[in-house]
Amino acid sequence: MDTRLGYLLIVEDDPDILRLLDATLTFRGYRVVTAHNGQEGLEIIHAKHPDIVIADIMMPKLDGFGLVHRLRIAPETRDIPVVFITATYVADEDREFALNIGATRFLQKPVDLEKFLATIAELTKMGVHAHKPVLNEYSFYEEYSKRLEIKLAQKNRQIARDEHMAGIGAESNEENELLRASVHQAMTERDEIKLLLDQVHAQLAKCARPE
Repeated sequence: MDTRLGYLLIVEDDPDILRLLDATLTFRGYRVVTAHNGQEGLEIIHAKHPDIVIADIMMPKLDGFGLVHRLRIAPETRDIPVVFITATYVADEDREFALNIGATRFLQKPVDLEKFLATIAELTKMGVHAHKPVLNEYSFYEEYSKRLEIKLAQKNRQIARDEHMAGIGAESNEENELLRASVHQAMTERDEIKLLLDQVHAQLAKCARPE
């Protein structure tokens, strides 16, 4: 590792994934700081100005999309590379939106550690990266709301399907337990998406539509 490298910030609300990435990077000699949500991550970024930010997208308080948008609209943080890791936003349109708002790399969960480490090594060699023009507030929240509405519809379909399967009976009690656990997890994620969508709609209503 280049000893001139500063901190790497991991922003992740899943404690198991956070520990895994922290341990992996620390073992390779990187200096790592961690945060459990986007708001906490934003505060650390302003305090320590890390060289790279590694962030989940679906997080409480301030999610990854909101975090990277905040970084890109501020001149002092505009050039910090951001690596997204996600299990929820995996469609091509999600990747395109992430890159359009300023994410530098986009990786899916479960994390391929070899690919992850290669990505971090590549970004440390690149240094400051060339960023795209920043989306205006209205365009950001408009496209963001579209992504959330699609995710909400997908979660509702998943819940309906799993509830139907659990209702007609599964092949075993174990399979039924897995279905009920899947429904519970999907409902939690659906509620998080609905809350976030309400917040995004509220922000969109405050923005002036560009002429």
